[in-house]
Amino acid sequence: MRVAVIGAGIVGVTTAWELAADGHEVTVYERCGSVAAEGSFANAGIVAPGYGGAWGPLVSTHGAATQLFGANGSARLAPRLDVAAWRWLWRQRRARRAHGHAARALQLQRLAHYSRERLRSLTGELGLSYERADGCLVLLRHARDLAEAQPLLQALADSGTRHEVVDPLQCRRIEPGLNPDAPLHAGIHLPDGESGNCRQFAHLLRVQAQQRGAQFRFHSRVESLGAGAPPSLVHVHAPPEESTVVTPAEGSPGDGPLTQPLPFEPITERHDAIVVCAALDARALLRPLGVRVPLAPVYGHSVTAPLRHYESHPDIGPRSAVIDERFRVAVSRIGQRVRVAGGAQLGGDPSALDARTVDRLYQVLDDWFPGVAHRGHAQRWKGARPMLPDSLPVVGASGAPGVWLNLGHGASGWTLACGSARLLADALAGRASVFDGAAALGIERLR
Repeated sequence: MRVAVIGAGIVGVTTAWELAADGHEVTVYERCGSVAAEGSFANAGIVAPGYGGAWGPLVSTHGAATQLFGANGSARLAPRLDVAAWRWLWRQRRARRAHGHAARALQLQRLAHYSRERLRSLTGELGLSYERADGCLVLLRHARDLAEAQPLLQALADSGTRHEVVDPLQCRRIEPGLNPDAPLHAGIHLPDGESGNCRQFAHLLRVQAQQRGAQFRFHSRVESLGAGAPPSLVHVHAPPEESTVVTPAEGSPGDGPLTQPLPFEPITERHDAIVVCAALDARALLRPLGVRVPLAPVYGHSVTAPLRHYESHPDIGPRSAVIDERFRVAVSRIGQRVRVAGGAQLGGDPSALDARTVDRLYQVLDDWFPGVAHRGHAQRWKGARPMLPDSLPVVGASGAPGVWLNLGHGASGWTLACGSARLLADALAGRASVFDGAAALGIERLR
C-alpha cells in the first residue's frame, strides 16, 4: 500500500519505520526541516513504564478552582484560557471521575511496558547506538512524600513493574553524585527504566526507514485531507522557519536534504491510507472530515547543559535519571550533558518560555547536583505535549475512510511511541496484534 504519514516527531518516525518494515510504500510529510524538531526535540528522555507521576494525567480540579498539581508549583494554567481549554479541563475532570478510570490507567501502563519492549527490540535488532543509560530513581524528600507515594507504589505493583523502596544510603549508592546535604527520606528504584536521547534515536530510526524505502519530505506542510477510497491530501512546500522554542537558537536547521524537490504551489496527492501523527495540527486537519479529537497543549520545559568534569569527582551528575517526586522534575544524563525537565502549563504562548518554570528547573538541579552544569552553554527549550482528556492516546482508524490516527501521547511520547506504531501498523494491515488492549485506544471512546 501507498501510505502517507503526517508528522515526523518520535511518533511519526516510529510509525513510518513500522509501516516501511511491513513493506508499505511510505511518504512522510513534515513541516519542519528535520525529524523530532518540536515536541520530541529536548524532552525529558525518560522511559519508565509504571511511573506516571511526572508524565501521567497532569490536570486536576478542586471545587470551583482549577489547578495543576496542587501547591508544588510544577504546573499551572495560562493567565487567559480560551473556551476550548476550559472545555478540555471539564472533560478531563469527568474522565478522571468516570467509571473505568483505574482500568484505563492500567491499560496505559500495559501499553508502556509493551512499547518499552518494542523499543529495546528495535535497538538491538537494528544496532541503534544512541545516548542512553539504564535505571530510574524517584527521590522522596520527606516522610510525607513517601506517604503520598503509596498510590504510586500500588500502581507499580498492579502493573507488574519491578521496583524497590530504598533508603537514602541506597539512593546514593545508585546515584553517587547526589548532593549529600540535600534532604532525602527515601527513593523508589525502577531498574527497568531508562533515559536517553529521544531525538538522536529518531534520527537513527529515520535512516533505517529510508533504507526500507520511506521518503521524508521536509518543509512540507499538509493543508487539508480528503477521506475516501483512496484518501487524498493537499500539501505545500513551506520555507524554513523556527519550529521549536529553543534558547540559545541552536534549533534544527534541516539536517538532511529533501528526498525530492517540491514546488511552492499546493499539490494534491492520493494514497491508499493516510496516518495522522501531526500532534496539535491534527485538530484542524481532521475537523472538516467530521473527526473531532479533543487535544490540548500542555507545555513542558527543559534545560540541557554540558557536564563539568572533575578528576577528583568522577561521579558528578546523574548516572541515569532521577525524578524529584515533590516537584515533578526529572534530571537525566544525556551523554556528556545533563538535562532537567518538567513543568506543565495548559495554554499560553507556545513561543514564550515561562521564567518561573525555568527557575524551578535550575533550583531542583542545584538541590540534587549542585555545580554540575556549564550554565553559560545551557539550551532552554519549551515544547507542547498534546494530551487527550483521559490521558490515553488514540491509535487506529479515524472513522473517515482511509484516514488513520496515532495521536495524543502527551508527555509519554517516547515511552509509548514504539508500541503505538506497531499497533497502528497491525491495525492498518488488518492483523491481530500481540497487544490485546488495542481496542481501548480507539476513537470511539471520545465520542
